[in-house]
Amino acid sequence: MSARTTMTTPGTPGPSVRRHGKSVIVIGGGISGLASAALLAREGHDVTLYEKASTVGGRASSWQSEGFRFDLGPSWYLMPEVFDHFFRLMGTSSDEQLDLVTLDPGYRVLFEGVDAPIDVPNGLEANVALFDEIEPGAGRRMRDYLASSRETYDIAKERFLYTSFRSWLPLLRSDVVTRLPTLAKLLLTTLEKRVAATVTDPRLRQILGYPAVFLGSAPAQTPSMYHLMSTLDLDDGVLYPQGGLTTVIQRIAALAEEAGVRIVTDATVERVRTTGTGRRARATGIDWTDAEGATRASFADVVVSAADLHHTETKLLPRELQSYGEGYWTGRDPGPSALLMYLGVEGEVPELEHHTLFFSRDWHENFARIFGPDKKIPEPPSLYVCKPSTVDPSTAPAGQTNLFVLVPLPPLPALGLGGLDGAGADVLEKLGDTVIDQIATWAGIPDLASRLVVRRTRGPQDFVDDYNSWSGSMLGPAHTLAQSAMFRAGNVSKKVRGLFYVGGSVRPGIGLPMCLISAEVLLKNLRGDTSTEPLPEPAPSVAPVVPAPAPAAPAAV
Repeated sequence: MSARTTMTTPGTPGPSVRRHGKSVIVIGGGISGLASAALLAREGHDVTLYEKASTVGGRASSWQSEGFRFDLGPSWYLMPEVFDHFFRLMGTSSDEQLDLVTLDPGYRVLFEGVDAPIDVPNGLEANVALFDEIEPGAGRRMRDYLASSRETYDIAKERFLYTSFRSWLPLLRSDVVTRLPTLAKLLLTTLEKRVAATVTDPRLRQILGYPAVFLGSAPAQTPSMYHLMSTLDLDDGVLYPQGGLTTVIQRIAALAEEAGVRIVTDATVERVRTTGTGRRARATGIDWTDAEGATRASFADVVVSAADLHHTETKLLPRELQSYGEGYWTGRDPGPSALLMYLGVEGEVPELEHHTLFFSRDWHENFARIFGPDKKIPEPPSLYVCKPSTVDPSTAPAGQTNLFVLVPLPPLPALGLGGLDGAGADVLEKLGDTVIDQIATWAGIPDLASRLVVRRTRGPQDFVDDYNSWSGSMLGPAHTLAQSAMFRAGNVSKKVRGLFYVGGSVRPGIGLPMCLISAEVLLKNLRGDTSTEPLPEPAPSVAPVVPAPAPAAPAAV
């Protein structure tokens, strides 16, 4: 964490702040837990957050070795207005908290069997021109596609993302009712079909279809409503926060503590304490184990779980109080897992951009192996590489290169754990060797393997061990039709009063921006606010601005 963020250890009191609201316990110190704690503390509640790891961040934690610093998970900074809205609710702004850099090109795409990559530029007009150059006539269709994408994105933010759907009345607005036929078509048509009706070039189809992976799904299983994702990269552009995504976590954690949140690390929650039975059941606190193995009890008026929903429901609650017990998960899609690789490379790697995507020729087979009934490791896999060190020198020693590699895999914890220097499960390390060779061959870096000075892998079982992730999913339940919007698991326990849920397992969904929104949905629920719009931002003079500290290297995990 940054110098301004000091974790509160068990037995140490947090900041002395007078509170007028409820006492709240938050389980989990990922972005959704931290943001929830921050918003509730600013509202006046007395908030304590419990995180089982030694530092906060969850999937967005960091690790460093040999002078390299790696973001362990998320590496795309999309939907910047969601982050800025959150910061403004906290009395500050993204400009004051982060140093954002625009990437141009936004990303590079390499295709199996195709020598020339495609660099996706910054901005709508440049991308319309790019598509038209590759496929004459596609530019006009892309302009229409992105106009629809923008309209869908805007209506989603106004009516479907910032709500828990506890009441349908706010949705009975003219802007929703008049669009019902269009919305129904967008929900009932797949993204793959929508893309195929727009472009014919297989490379362009892959560029428009790949955002389904951000949603933990495949283009053939994702509603075309999510073509709105193309607004984020092809129109709005791609940003990067200097210091990486872990810097975003640092700033949110710092703001939470400024608001009075007590953060307790090395605290493993064992159960949610309840009182009463049937409709009178109420959350009263948690039992948790500290770093020395001692069991403790903490009490509160409200319990918020930012942990994996499957874990919360099936491990922290008795069966009779589970709203989403084991039966609920039968037949549902956990989304993909992944092989993650953290590679320190000697020298520069100009052949790769900050974000580089590698698409296999038959990616339908790729998706079938990940999401189909006969789950296997794709051959060759489509994959993603992030190279932050060109833009952000803090991520690697001078003249060297930081690479983060993500290979989507089926959600099979039996594939095992990763490890340092080839010490992970044999199947993962062999796949890692294959992937390094694939990157080297497709990108034209023949000596890549011989230049590695740091190598670490993580696999499906790591997601289970580190994040209690259902089926080893790297993101959370996939955004299929049955697991999107009002059909996704809710934010409030149906059987335990005073128990709320945030994070990627529940509405509105997976990804850092969605997790931030879920924190705001929590605040609305506690207020009894059933509106669908983002909460009004306070005037700049309402709350003091918290200045960002000088950049500091995050602690190793």
